Amino acid sequence: MENAPSPKSHLRAILILGLPLVGSHVAQFSINLVDAVMLGWYGVDELAAEVLAGTMFFVLFIVGSGFAFAVMPMVAKAEAAGDLQRVRRVTRMGMWLATGFGLLAMPVFLFATPILIALGQNPDIAELAGQYLTIIGWSIFPALLVMVLKSYLAALERTRVVLLITLAGLALNAVLNYALIFGNWGAPEMGIRGAAITSLLGALFSLVLLVWYVMRVTPEHAMFQRIWRPDWQAIGAVFRLGWPIGITNLAEVGLFAASSVMMGWLGTVPLAAHGIAMQIASMTFMVHLGLSNAATIRAGQALGRQDAFGLKRGARVVIALSLALSLLMAATFLLAPQTLIGAFLSPDDPARSAVIALGTGLLAAAALFQLVDAAQVIALGLLRGVQDTRIPMLIAGLSYWGIGLTSAYILGFVLDWQGIGVWIGLAIGLTAAAVLMMWRFWSVAVKQIPAT
Repeated sequence: MENAPSPKSHLRAILILGLPLVGSHVAQFSINLVDAVMLGWYGVDELAAEVLAGTMFFVLFIVGSGFAFAVMPMVAKAEAAGDLQRVRRVTRMGMWLATGFGLLAMPVFLFATPILIALGQNPDIAELAGQYLTIIGWSIFPALLVMVLKSYLAALERTRVVLLITLAGLALNAVLNYALIFGNWGAPEMGIRGAAITSLLGALFSLVLLVWYVMRVTPEHAMFQRIWRPDWQAIGAVFRLGWPIGITNLAEVGLFAASSVMMGWLGTVPLAAHGIAMQIASMTFMVHLGLSNAATIRAGQALGRQDAFGLKRGARVVIALSLALSLLMAATFLLAPQTLIGAFLSPDDPARSAVIALGTGLLAAAALFQLVDAAQVIALGLLRGVQDTRIPMLIAGLSYWGIGLTSAYILGFVLDWQGIGVWIGLAIGLTAAAVLMMWRFWSVAVKQIPAT
């Protein structure tokens, strides 16, 4: 223990590793944010449609990302143990599994309009959402492959390039959105379809850059050599770790997707206000997700070294850092809600005042769950780092759906608190997840590594 890294050393390592990951997640989410802002200026109907369509896409994308998230701790552990062959095998088969999931997801995107109508959405909004998804749906393939390669590079602590490539994709998205949504610079005015085309091109652009970088900088892994050959043992290992992560992601994101459906029942203006507030809250969540990824990598390295003391000390540091940032973000939500929400709407939009009024209340509710939302995603990152994914999957299902969704429906519709009730229900579910996930890590998961 005398030579163990100090808390300050852990903090430095987490920041060096985590800040580029935070920046990458914020930049990646900003691509969706730019879509929402520009479509909000284009029209409230288009914004509401993007909320529904973007939610449907993100639900399937985040489930498929379970295999990418599985690659991260497996590569970190293999690298720490000096097993370069294992690094290559799990990354390749992560790409195989991500592609297979994309094939399963495509029918949902192609038949999105009737699905949304069956879920009780406004037919006009559902039609716009369907137009968006029939285009952006094809980006599930490059987007998931990008996630796998980002996880591979992050586990090797090459996080800066992940950030730079994501920023390049963000810049491309903003420029093309401005042209194709509004018809600027001689481009056709395509509205919501223009936003979808831009997102597809951005995903392809990021994939090409990442493949080029991997081939150039990590030739020792020969990542794409004979990539068409299956490795059934590695596929099985990635699948066993990844599918519970995917289901866990589904449970959480599905809760927020269900909340969007509920808000759609209340009308276009509540749905638009919900979409804006969710975009803002999700942006702050990306900060904690980046720290969670850093926690996964550090925990995976500790597992590879069999360093129980370092795992515990590093966990305390990343939890404290996330807590401090949560307090800062909650204060921002409470002090400047109208400024934040107003940025998404045209000053001339007739629904602007109504959307801001509703959104202000929703952001106040979002401030309540900043702490617990951060706690649960950090705990998940630590658990994934020690490759504990199945019990957290069950905890997620109970917390998000059994407790959170039930509470949202009862408070929003049975007690008729409407949108505020739905969001308080989300906070209740996240609180349950945070408590149970933290208990799982400190009471069970850390004991997987023998004390030295």
